[in-house]
Amino acid sequence: MTTESLQPRAGARSGTPWDTSTPSRRRFRPSLRPRAGRQHHAGPVAYVLLGLATVFSLFPLYFTVVAASSDNTRVTQTPPPFLPGPNLFDNLGKAWQDAALGKAMMNSLIVASAIALSTVLFATLAGFALAKLRFRGRNIALMLVIGTMMVPPQLGVVPLFMMMTELGWGQQLPAVIFPTLVSAVGVFFMRQYLSEALPDELIEAGRVDGAHSLRIFWSIVLPIARPPMAVLFMITFVHAWNDFFWPFIVLDMSNPTVPVALTQLSAGYVRDQSLIMAGALLGTLPLLAMFIVFGRQIVGGIMQGAVKG
Repeated sequence: MTTESLQPRAGARSGTPWDTSTPSRRRFRPSLRPRAGRQHHAGPVAYVLLGLATVFSLFPLYFTVVAASSDNTRVTQTPPPFLPGPNLFDNLGKAWQDAALGKAMMNSLIVASAIALSTVLFATLAGFALAKLRFRGRNIALMLVIGTMMVPPQLGVVPLFMMMTELGWGQQLPAVIFPTLVSAVGVFFMRQYLSEALPDELIEAGRVDGAHSLRIFWSIVLPIARPPMAVLFMITFVHAWNDFFWPFIVLDMSNPTVPVALTQLSAGYVRDQSLIMAGALLGTLPLLAMFIVFGRQIVGGIMQGAVKG
């Protein structure tokens, strides 16, 4: 058998990426197929669409700054102004004093932090139990949790207010915190994540090593559930910070949260729109600061939990 018979013939299909144009020296020709893990670069159309989406998303915040830096006459004129005015810091200082936003922000920080931390803890515990523990009535408990999501919260306002009054928590922050220590959405969210991301083999290995359920939760479940816990904390914190309906009912102006305190800016006969926008801007700044500081860590945790292998 000659050497020429061992070489692939011209035009023959072969899975090897060798260049046979020169018989004496075979050169490696890289394959044109895309490799796994190859980064794809977006085209100009994608950048244009992302830029437009960013502009539309930031426009309400920009107009809030414009309105907060103007006077009431300029804000209410037609067409409205689109450039910032010179009264931003004056309006911010007046809104801070008129609405007593210092105490209101401290109350909102206490309420939002307590609700977010308790929701993350209890929702993770309940999600782990409903996803991986075997007990009688587990499916019924899951259906009851889902069923509570279909009940409008306004139906429970009157009995809940009577309960808070009987406990002596009227006009106090515990009346806002304790009814929302856990949410059905958080329980369902954590249950769905843990049912897919937590292997049963890890739990069985922990059982073999003699670990009880709380030890398994602390050493195995919490490290795996860190990305959805961060997302749930952010969503719950923002929702609790912006909640107006229940705090407005159970609190008064002597001990308000930020949304309740902002109602003082519109209590007059003639509403000063620039002052209201200045108060809204002050109430939004803590949330923006939190997203700027912790946004990259949360996105990194989500990507870490999404990429396997």
